[in-house]
Amino acid sequence: MIPVYEPDLGPLEERYLLEAYRSGWISSKGEFLSRFEHEFARWVGVQYALAASSGTTALHLALLALAARPGDEVIVPALTYVATANAVAYTGARPVFADSNLSSWTLDPQDVEQRITKRTRGIIAVHLYGRPAPMDEILSIAGRHGLWVIEDAAEAPGAKVFGQPVGSLGTIGCFSFFGNKILTTGEGGMVTTNDENLAELMFRYRGQGVSPTVTYWHDLVGHNYRLTNLAAAIGLAQLERIDEILKKKERLAEWYGRRLSEIEGIELPQPSQWAEEVCWMYSVLVPRRDEVRAQLGEAGIETRPFFFPIYKMPIYYDPAIHLPVAESLSQSGINLPSSTQLTETEVDYIGSTLAQIVRKTKPVRPSKAARSIRRIPTDIRPALEKTS
Repeated sequence: MIPVYEPDLGPLEERYLLEAYRSGWISSKGEFLSRFEHEFARWVGVQYALAASSGTTALHLALLALAARPGDEVIVPALTYVATANAVAYTGARPVFADSNLSSWTLDPQDVEQRITKRTRGIIAVHLYGRPAPMDEILSIAGRHGLWVIEDAAEAPGAKVFGQPVGSLGTIGCFSFFGNKILTTGEGGMVTTNDENLAELMFRYRGQGVSPTVTYWHDLVGHNYRLTNLAAAIGLAQLERIDEILKKKERLAEWYGRRLSEIEGIELPQPSQWAEEVCWMYSVLVPRRDEVRAQLGEAGIETRPFFFPIYKMPIYYDPAIHLPVAESLSQSGINLPSSTQLTETEVDYIGSTLAQIVRKTKPVRPSKAARSIRRIPTDIRPALEKTS
């Protein structure tokens, strides 16, 4: 079986990990932790970076620092990993789901603006599968309405918008270092910001709300969201190798693009003039996605489907919500094997197998209604949907 992903670990990660182990600093303090935070901030181009125990806890820290609370609303994309919405729910605020843009697969700014109410406090823009959200439009909307913006860059370290790294554009950026991410620490995350007050709040929330001046004095309810020095040692090594890793990912995307670009029925990700994407997962849209995945599995090729729209899940289920683009993408999206260890021969095999499978099926593309309904005002959508 060709796996959908494998971590890219080498001798430097092993060396740093052993150094951290032998130092005795194996918990949430140590040289590797401070170096990792400092170098990550410099790489992203921000003043402050604080390591967290996961991408989810990074999101929660950001929301706590921004004072999200019960009664508030936070707009999030419906098509994202559930952790984006869960972090909002942890604070008691309500995630409000917005539709996707058909070309970028990320938040549709027009749909976002329609969902702003007097309770809206902020927006979480997710850079999905390594593809940046249109931050210029989202930040413009947020500015007009007095909202903050969190960047969920879990899947996109190294991506840029108009030449500026993701994680440096919004109020706070959040990253994940899970084992299948471009940069990994096994489990881990990072928050980034240029706001000193927010950085201080996130630092305190991360460490049980301890006072910055009095030992064992806690004046806010915090959490244990710290990263270990052992994990940071792996992260620092990964960061020192990030250019090499990203170059491998770029080469992988080029191989797939050449192999699949002329295959009718396979829709490839379309580049944007304003964005520099990274290939976390090489993702395509195909007809009869589940059937295609099953046949790829029989051929020894592991894949993943796109995420479900979050409002379809029992914990957030709302039968009144219908976001046609998010639903269409969810039903046809597939993540192909995207490990940096893949060879060109393996990519050729994956591509030729996928092409053979798809050629036997009739292409199913999003309808014109799905493309246009997202531009129709929310208050008249239900009536249109009843007649469609």
